[in-house]
Amino acid sequence: MINDDLKSRENSMPGSGISRRDFIKVTAGSVTCFSLSSWMLGCVTHDSGFAKVASYPIDSDVYTTLDRTIKPEPTSGAILPEYLNRISEYDQNGYGVWSYGEALVCEQRFDIMGVYNPPESNHPTTLLRFFSISDIHITDKESPSQLIYMQQLNQCGFEAGVTSVYSPVMMYTPHVLDAAIQTVNALHQNQPIDFGISLGDACNSTQYNELRWYIDVIDGKVIKPSSGAHEGADDIDYQKPFKAAGLDPSIPWYQAIGNHDHFWLGSIPPDGKYGDDPSLRESCTSDEVIAMSNALCRANDIYSYKTPEETLYYMGVIDGATPNGEIVKYGQVENFSAPPKVVADSDRYSLTKMQWVKEFFNTSTEPVGHGFSLVPTGQEAGFACYSFVPKVNIPIKVIVLDNTQREDDQSTSIHGHGFLDEARWQWLKAELAEGDDQDQLMIIAAHIPIGVQKAGTYMEWFDNSANPDEPQNAVDLPELLEELHSHPNLLMWIAGHRHVNAVKAFESPDPVDAPEKGFWQVETSSLHDFPQQLRMFDIKLNSDYTISIVTTNVDPAAKEGTPAWTSRKYVVAAQQIVNTESIYQADNRSNYLVDPATQNEARVDGKVVMDPSIRPMPTGSYNAELLKQLSPAMMAKMQVLFPTI
Repeated sequence: MINDDLKSRENSMPGSGISRRDFIKVTAGSVTCFSLSSWMLGCVTHDSGFAKVASYPIDSDVYTTLDRTIKPEPTSGAILPEYLNRISEYDQNGYGVWSYGEALVCEQRFDIMGVYNPPESNHPTTLLRFFSISDIHITDKESPSQLIYMQQLNQCGFEAGVTSVYSPVMMYTPHVLDAAIQTVNALHQNQPIDFGISLGDACNSTQYNELRWYIDVIDGKVIKPSSGAHEGADDIDYQKPFKAAGLDPSIPWYQAIGNHDHFWLGSIPPDGKYGDDPSLRESCTSDEVIAMSNALCRANDIYSYKTPEETLYYMGVIDGATPNGEIVKYGQVENFSAPPKVVADSDRYSLTKMQWVKEFFNTSTEPVGHGFSLVPTGQEAGFACYSFVPKVNIPIKVIVLDNTQREDDQSTSIHGHGFLDEARWQWLKAELAEGDDQDQLMIIAAHIPIGVQKAGTYMEWFDNSANPDEPQNAVDLPELLEELHSHPNLLMWIAGHRHVNAVKAFESPDPVDAPEKGFWQVETSSLHDFPQQLRMFDIKLNSDYTISIVTTNVDPAAKEGTPAWTSRKYVVAAQQIVNTESIYQADNRSNYLVDPATQNEARVDGKVVMDPSIRPMPTGSYNAELLKQLSPAMMAKMQVLFPTI
């Protein structure tokens, strides 16, 4: 039986101040205006001669999912998934309607603890507190180089569910990030946060302007979220310039790289299979809307658009002059007398991996480089792995790992797999060994999670054996897990990529005699898709010198009437229409136990087995207290550092 005292987290008792189950009430202020000489819009003053732009404060009451959740209301089913773009029909059919649901409990988990008897009383000490965001997908919706039309084309019957190529949320991606950052600031005001980490896919498709909007929102700059002709920049809410609040300067933030950050739409090397075809990269700054084959149906043949017999389609853009973001300039190529045109924009240029990393040194928040200044010397260009110790007096190291595919792997399938080349693999092993030697607890932060996707989903661990002469994964999944289990100081692997909030236990190979060799995996969902959340982490040392990882989902505190509020309406509508079941992890189609050796679903009597450590999530959110045993050596060190708890 689990002791009630251990269930009570630090500062959660009545009379002890604001608890995690009590709401956090923070005065966010009212709408303010900022000068912007080059854009004559909004809040105009008559004495200065300059226009001013609004900022969008969040709600004054900031909650976590321990207090309440976002609950989409039932709908009639009148809008089919392929008609997701019919925003004008949302209200009349009840789409985008939601209410506040009940609080989500924090489940206490002992999966990797072996035989364990909790102490009769517990007074945990907080070692580290941080937030994670992931898969923001800042999108230039007016770019001529997208796959918007694929969602409604739905030739193969599944594309309508691929909201990464089109969702009405794409109009408001900078605004949602701004609201999320302000929410972090409010949480920090209540209880200080040591650092933040973004787990990749900052951009939607490698573009410079997308990355600048992302960094500039966090830096608190004026954002001009339009491109090309800047249609609607004077009167359309999602197009108007605005002043971002910026992350509290006392919170350092770090960055990992994702597949969308250096692959076109997260899928195709921008310079082609052999690195000698820049046509995709050049399409971003072109004045012609790109023509592509159905890349989603050809996921194993991503270069099929080069084949003469393939049917090509102009992929469309969002018309920024329309309040609902109408899709224009799309359709089968043969139905056009000439390619549809847009106003070209040099700021849309496609970044190489090196350029993407370098851009993080052009920032006003800390640290400069946001971790990439710590990349070890002597590695090849584009190496994006590093480690850091958030607090010098706390023995916890964060290992930021680039586990995206290489652009020169010559694979012809979508580039969303997990991958480590030899240099990254050797670096990871050295970092883990060094952490053990220095008695440091460790967290691996990567974009792609492990052991949760089966072969053929384009998110599993990469197997390039079909191209034996090309770059191979330096380690297969069983070998990777064996290495991770050999480091008892590893607390968890945190990731994004799948847009879900799943938590998975990796139990020790010897759970009886060496339970400390187990670790957790915690995923953070996307700000692009429902439930549109970030995560808080509190790492605590318990009175018996075990570790508790308290992880809590947080909704951005969008204020009614702001663009972020509209984005919430649209993200709810998209979920109601498309019904992405994977966010709930509720059945064996989305939650299955993966056999590491084959990367296929485990089966018993022919039936797919669900992963018992991944809990179904009826709200798309999951809060937990994840317990972890320490090795004898690590426990001894913590007893010296914290003799009384």
